[in-house]
Amino acid sequence: MTILNRRNFLKAASVTAAGSLAGTKLLALAGREGGRPLAANDHIQLALIGAGIQGQGDTRTAIQVPGVKLVAVADCYQGRLDHSKELWGDDIFTTKHYEEILARKDVDAVLIATPDHWHKKAAIDAMTAGKDVYCEKPMIHLYSDGPEMIEAARSTGRIIQIGSQRVSSAVYAKAKELLAAGAIGELNLVNARWDRNSAMGAWNYTVPLDASPETCDWPRFLGTAPKIPWNAEHFFQWRKWKAYGSGVAGDLFVHLFSGTHFITGAKGPTRAVASGALRFWKDGRDVPDVMLGIFDYPEGFNLSLRVNFVDGGEESEGLIFTGSEGTMEIARNTVSVNRSPRQKGPNYTVFTYTEAMQKELIADYEKKYPRERETGALPLGSDSYVAPVGYSDSYDHFHNFFDSVRSRNPVVEDAVFGYRAAGAALLANLSYEKDAVVHWDPEKMKLV
Repeated sequence: MTILNRRNFLKAASVTAAGSLAGTKLLALAGREGGRPLAANDHIQLALIGAGIQGQGDTRTAIQVPGVKLVAVADCYQGRLDHSKELWGDDIFTTKHYEEILARKDVDAVLIATPDHWHKKAAIDAMTAGKDVYCEKPMIHLYSDGPEMIEAARSTGRIIQIGSQRVSSAVYAKAKELLAAGAIGELNLVNARWDRNSAMGAWNYTVPLDASPETCDWPRFLGTAPKIPWNAEHFFQWRKWKAYGSGVAGDLFVHLFSGTHFITGAKGPTRAVASGALRFWKDGRDVPDVMLGIFDYPEGFNLSLRVNFVDGGEESEGLIFTGSEGTMEIARNTVSVNRSPRQKGPNYTVFTYTEAMQKELIADYEKKYPRERETGALPLGSDSYVAPVGYSDSYDHFHNFFDSVRSRNPVVEDAVFGYRAAGAALLANLSYEKDAVVHWDPEKMKLV
């Protein structure tokens, strides 16, 4: 058996010598940070809207990109505004009303990391105010959000990037390259998973001791959600309720959809069925902690998704692409290929027949299927590609966004891509709630 090493694989696949993930990343960094100094008008003034766990984490990554400066933060909790000054300086402008940020002429772009039910309004308000937008996933909370956000981007001419960072990942780019080169033959199935086994992984985030209507702008947080009395758990653990979030589908399925769509070039499924339940975290939440979904794609493959918040092991995320000639697996920052092309002939089972009949059948078989190498266009065996230590696809995703802000060239994950990924993910919620198969038109981006 021939081992599928980098040299013979890259030769067979007709890709460049820089195809290893390490080479790709080093070349990318050399091209980005080793070029000309940024001109004064290349500097980007960034504001954060929604300074929770994701928002603060995103901001730490975003301001690592050369030429990016944080100037303002908006959040409904005073403690996070105070901490923003601790993190980024007393000169940071802070407010509970993001409209004050949008009115500032020194803000070029905003990073939106609010609860899902605020994504549409905050993004459209920002684009209307002339700001470019990086909006966390899922892009939508309701299906009606998508067309409005797409139209706002078109009519205002503003840049909007959706925050599923796998679309900028060097690991996923390598997987896309391998699939297109025929590494696993014809794709027929994708199995994707995201498992967690911790309270924090299940969104039971710590509530601060000073949480109250005085420190938190509860009416503003609620926005379009049903008006209920002050509830600290709803405010700080909002993902647990569908009034503000989108459950495991919007939080994690959407990453798996984004990665699958990027690698395969697919626009979305046409048919979906999902099952789930609250198996462990029976704490008042109204979304499942275990969910499975099966999705049919017009490109000729099925996608099977699983999210489990009571996994019993360490958190893990991964996808396995199964084709007619092998499998390709993405796990953490590694993509692995295992090739085992099937025989060209059907083979034979003749041992129960007379010896004369066996000889006759074997002779006939070898006449129809002459002996030849059974390998396909690419060699047999396996290989894996590993990203460099410390590699961050989140950094790359922000870098791509800021490059587009400067150049006005299209982003890698625009509102159409983001809507198709989120729209596909929310099919799982729809199927679960209706207890039925549901249909989606990925081309027209509409429920059928």
